[in-house]
Amino acid sequence: MTAPVTATPADTRSTQATPLNVKLKVHPVILAGGSGTRLWPMSREHHPKQLIGLLGEDSLLQSTTRRLDGLEAGYPLTEQLVVVANEEQRFTTAEQLRTSGKPTRLILEPTGRDTAPALTAAALSIAAQDEDGIMAVMPADHAVTDVEGFHAAVAAGVQHAAAGHIVTMGIVPTRAETGYGYIRIGAAVGMPNDAQGDTASSGKIGAHKLDRFVEKPHLELAQRYIESREYWWNSGIFIMRASTWIKAIRHFQPAIYEACQAAVAGGKADGDFFRLQRDAFSASPSNSIDYAVMEQLGNDQTAASGVVVPLQAGWSDVGSWDAIWDISEKDADQNVGRGRVMFEGSSSTFAHSEGRLIACVGTQDLVVVETADAILVADKSRVQDVKKIVGRLRSDGGLEAANHRKVHRPWGNYDSVDTGERFQVKRIVVKPGARLSLQMHHHRAEHWIVVRGTALVTRGEERFIVSENESAYIPLGVTHRLENPGKMPLEMIEVQSGSYLGEDDIVRFDDTYGRQ
Repeated sequence: MTAPVTATPADTRSTQATPLNVKLKVHPVILAGGSGTRLWPMSREHHPKQLIGLLGEDSLLQSTTRRLDGLEAGYPLTEQLVVVANEEQRFTTAEQLRTSGKPTRLILEPTGRDTAPALTAAALSIAAQDEDGIMAVMPADHAVTDVEGFHAAVAAGVQHAAAGHIVTMGIVPTRAETGYGYIRIGAAVGMPNDAQGDTASSGKIGAHKLDRFVEKPHLELAQRYIESREYWWNSGIFIMRASTWIKAIRHFQPAIYEACQAAVAGGKADGDFFRLQRDAFSASPSNSIDYAVMEQLGNDQTAASGVVVPLQAGWSDVGSWDAIWDISEKDADQNVGRGRVMFEGSSSTFAHSEGRLIACVGTQDLVVVETADAILVADKSRVQDVKKIVGRLRSDGGLEAANHRKVHRPWGNYDSVDTGERFQVKRIVVKPGARLSLQMHHHRAEHWIVVRGTALVTRGEERFIVSENESAYIPLGVTHRLENPGKMPLEMIEVQSGSYLGEDDIVRFDDTYGRQ
């Protein structure tokens, strides 16, 4: 990956329609830094909802990348994806992106600062190589069931973005929803006179001027919005030129612009990643795209004007368990079951099992979610409050807020099978060719038993092979490393014993993945 060089944005450029005889390109931008606390216990801080297969085998991130296949937007679509993700999820994110088969520029946020700084970092990175590149910006954690409808809406949005507008996708609401932000639409607008490419399908999509963005309403106000037919849901999908966004963020939020410019200029390439400069990015105010820019456009169009394009594509923000129930296939009694689930006399119930059998008898309007270390039971009308449970867990130091029992690492994963006083048992899987860091523990010893595959063990000055049904002992305070030299996954059982068994009792001397 090539480190982007900060370009001086053309912030004096007019954002009115301009001749489109230049070779514009469309750059897909995926924002993958969300936490998804309302989808606990499946979604955790260190393995959030975009990395989970909530709706099928693919994760939401993988589904987002595949949604771009076959997109014809009137201008060439760049092969490279630009993905902005949290540094802590970098390895899992990179691994999932490799399945897309597309080259990716993975920009790492050292700390979360919401969507406006994330988009600004992406825009500066793109503008360094293609100042007027059109960014099609989408969250990594949404669902779309009608890909053709999605493509048609994006193609329409690209035409308006090419003319200098900031485009947002709006969803015509079907109910009074209090969990979404809303957009008030203005007068209808036609396609730009100099629109290029095949606009036969996109031209049928009627766009509107952006009047204003409004915050999530209470139920009575949401109902009035629906009745007026002037308000659409905000999908969180945006399309604009990189130069247009840079001009807007510099105008409305100069502190965000300056911090992100310094973070990109001071960033560096690290293998598959581009790391934003930590101190500079951390100095940016935390703000969303909506609050930072979109809410300002209705009153001040000095920097840019807004256009709303309707998205009719079976969209869902997959923001809570009732949203997943809503878009899932149901039985005759409106139940949704995933995994080992049985219903008896139940209706309108969502049950998801990660392993154990869930038997629902006479339940109505319930959500039941089972994982290896937590069970959620919630009234479907109260699922927005799941995030309060996560907040309490964090305050109490509960491990379930951040990690699953099964923890993913760049070399594979481990599952904490059993824990007691002075001992812990883990099931460890190491990918072919992968190896753990060269490390040492101050407070625990470890016993390794190979169940499948072959382990190459470093223990002090020794290096030796451990085969299936064999074991190795690592004394407390001895430097050691585990490697998989084979072509199949290495599966083993690790038994830890000692006075302290926390994951922070690790002194790393050498690490392939650059961890400290």
